[in-house]
Amino acid sequence: MVQKIIIDRKYYGSVELAQTRFAKKIFYNVKHAFAGKKEMGLHLLFPAQKIKALQQAYQKGGSRRELEELGMYIEMGRILCFDTSDALRLKERIELLNDMAHNHFNLARRMSLINRGQPLKTGQVHLFWDIENFSEVAPVFNDLIDPLDIPDEHIYIAANPDSLYLKKKQWDNDMFDYGKNLYSFNFTKCDHGKNVADGVLLENFKALAPVNSTVYLITYDRELKELFEAACPEGNNLYILGK
Repeated sequence: MVQKIIIDRKYYGSVELAQTRFAKKIFYNVKHAFAGKKEMGLHLLFPAQKIKALQQAYQKGGSRRELEELGMYIEMGRILCFDTSDALRLKERIELLNDMAHNHFNLARRMSLINRGQPLKTGQVHLFWDIENFSEVAPVFNDLIDPLDIPDEHIYIAANPDSLYLKKKQWDNDMFDYGKNLYSFNFTKCDHGKNVADGVLLENFKALAPVNSTVYLITYDRELKELFEAACPEGNNLYILGK
């Protein structure tokens, strides 16, 4: 969404609003501070504690939301001609921390094609995610879902009641950075004593019976890996998470 910057009836230019829930608030904070000749700076975007955290450690979701907001602020600075060097430094710091974290754990590099020597050219991509066994949300989105543009309806997740009780809030909070929650996907809440999550994912896979597809399985469960490989129809690529 493009937002015009008009101050005291003077049009300065337009800026693309960041696609975040706080973008409009930040836009008006910056605009009003500039109009009132107040101090410009990162305090218009984030609380002091948040700024400190962004400078020191990798944030969930790769700080994608914050990077978008910083980009919008920097563009407003260019249009309104105020100093944004503090925002540029923070942006570079976040990107450095993200690179370090990404190099430390790159999920895409750990996915191995296990049912053939060379990948086939396929038409669709599907993801089966054993979230109880691999609960790190950011790498799944940053390394697979977003780069491969996997549609929500092609993503299958299952979880047992005990795991949901303990972890659902955290999973949904982590997914919030990407505008999603568990129910954005083909999610199955399993019953007590039956329909165990691993088995549900396998049954989802068998029911799908993919054709001309590339399938990703994220799990560390050895038995589930073997069952997926045995159930995979010919004419598909099956990638499974290695160690």
